[in-house]
Amino acid sequence: MKKLMLICAPVTSRSGYGSHARDLVNSFFEHDKYDIKILDVRWGECPRNALNENNENDKRIIDSILETPELDRKPDIYVDIRIPNEFQTLGKINIGITAGVETTAVSQKWLTGCNKMDLIIVPSSHSKSGFINTKYDEVRTMQDGQQQKIGEYKLEKPMEVVFEGADEDIYKPLKEDEISSEFLNNINTKIKEDFAFLFVGQWTKGGYGEDRKDIAKMIKVFFESFANKKKQPALILKTSGAGFSILDREECLQKINSVKDMFPKDWKLPNVYFLHGSLSDKEMNYLYNHPKVKCMISFTHGEGFGRPLLEASMTGLPVVASGWSGQTDFLNSEKSILLGGELKQVPKSMVWEDIIIPDSQWFNINETQAYKCLNYCFENEDVIKSKGEELLNENREKFTFKKMSEKLDKIMGEFTKDLPQQVSLNLPKLSKVDNKSETPKIKLPKLKREVSV
Repeated sequence: MKKLMLICAPVTSRSGYGSHARDLVNSFFEHDKYDIKILDVRWGECPRNALNENNENDKRIIDSILETPELDRKPDIYVDIRIPNEFQTLGKINIGITAGVETTAVSQKWLTGCNKMDLIIVPSSHSKSGFINTKYDEVRTMQDGQQQKIGEYKLEKPMEVVFEGADEDIYKPLKEDEISSEFLNNINTKIKEDFAFLFVGQWTKGGYGEDRKDIAKMIKVFFESFANKKKQPALILKTSGAGFSILDREECLQKINSVKDMFPKDWKLPNVYFLHGSLSDKEMNYLYNHPKVKCMISFTHGEGFGRPLLEASMTGLPVVASGWSGQTDFLNSEKSILLGGELKQVPKSMVWEDIIIPDSQWFNINETQAYKCLNYCFENEDVIKSKGEELLNENREKFTFKKMSEKLDKIMGEFTKDLPQQVSLNLPKLSKVDNKSETPKIKLPKLKREVSV
């Protein structure tokens, strides 16, 4: 008899956390060791329409979602895929899975949430270091009013790293005739340049230089790199806010134009093409493989993992990214271009109670180096293409969904090996009983409202 596993996760959410959650759930299904039930929860304001009943993997997730938050018995394993201050302990064994931290430190409430669990899983070495290197003084007030340190508050529970594996059957190199002709022609019609840089990611709150992906600064550096030049590349921004509404689209356009307004009106600036809305995984692979798309770029302040960067690398697309945080687990300076920079304190405007703490730092790229890098990539297409091909071979060997699933299975096997095996009993048939004597349902506690990070 399989162990009962209850998973609390934003499985229907169209977000990074949602994609990570679906991969983990599908991995648990592939292990074929658990009777899986799912509590679907929101992820901020992101749309909850990511599942497709016609997709086999999505269908088994849909069929496992609980219509009412109750079970016949206590779960053997409870898996909570959210941020740590949302973690609950509903099972005999409780496992928290979180993307973790994009900055240098976590809040004390995150440590408290992790210390409630039996095991924590994060997707990168960077994320793990943010937890294990964060400590808070435990103090007591003396009779004279002075504060005396009596110890340290820190992570007490085991933490493992399981990367976010990319599906190698979806994210892969394609020849031009393997790309949908409609998709191919649509890009060709709208983008006149033969060389386009590509950015993929959510445009979060914050002023210039403050949004976590640092998109506004990336646009500015792109403009500076190629302004007034006879030959110019393009920049494709596949971005949005929390959703894909008309208002969201207009807000993104306003942000792009605000960067453009930083330059003199008579300057000839390179074109920025804004791609707004939802694309399927298959369509994203078309985008990474489009002949006009030559290089993936990101000036991010910090990533728990950096999923789109891995996806792009699985297709052979060259990658330029900040040389700090989660993406450095699968990017290196030999097969990609990692930008230098420095750690700076997170802006006050970005402090977020229990999530981004005031004393934490994140990465700021060196703009001069980035300027030179973009020009180098544009002028040396063959060189960077060779780097992309080398990275493709490495990442398709190490960072696939299959490899991720194998590692997760090994960790779960070791950690749950002492759980008593469920035994199926063949009992004699009993006469029908009235409703009052039926086995009571176990009601699950109400969940707190989630936030997006």
